[in-house]
Amino acid sequence: HGNEEAAKSCEQQTNARTFKFDVSDFEACQKGCAAIEAEMGPVSVLVNNAGITKDAVLHKMTPEIWHNVIETNLTSCFSMCRAVINGMRERGQGRIINISSINGQKGQFGQTNYSAAKAGILGFTKALALESAAKGITVNAICPGYIETDMTSSMKQDVLDSIVRQIPVARMGTPKEVADIVVFLASDKAGFINGATITANGGQYITG
Repeated sequence: HGNEEAAKSCEQQTNARTFKFDVSDFEACQKGCAAIEAEMGPVSVLVNNAGITKDAVLHKMTPEIWHNVIETNLTSCFSMCRAVINGMRERGQGRIINISSINGQKGQFGQTNYSAAKAGILGFTKALALESAAKGITVNAICPGYIETDMTSSMKQDVLDSIVRQIPVARMGTPKEVADIVVFLASDKAGFINGATITANGGQYITG
């Protein structure tokens, strides 16, 4: 339930079909995926990319702000995977790619909700990868750093400038750079990659 204008533009440019539903709502995910499969056929690739921020330090964070971010960013992964996993298991093939975040790896001031959700995605990914491998399904995660998106464009310019100074490649990433990783993980070339976390942050946070 985000940028409807952008979704329509995507349809016009690519001839891809878009469907709109609230991924933080379990029943909406069930109905939405059923509608997709009725019109387009079985879902073989799922990319969980929904994300919102509602920042506040913990001692000022309300339960509403906590739950909104957790449900949209983390519970949506469960709800969407639950909607398609049985079909993938029955067909013996599937690709699930979960978009986490650099802040799920290192934490971020004022983002206990967001960081918890994005870190939770990594544990979720590893567990589901183990459960699903024998059925021909791979499950992997991508941890982008700061990317040029609607979310980052709403940040103050001086804040963005300070962030870029922390990135060794001296720039933010682009959506296409993340999308290229998604395309690779969804392809046959990535058949032996399972339960992995791939970082795309320009060297801002390097993991072993």
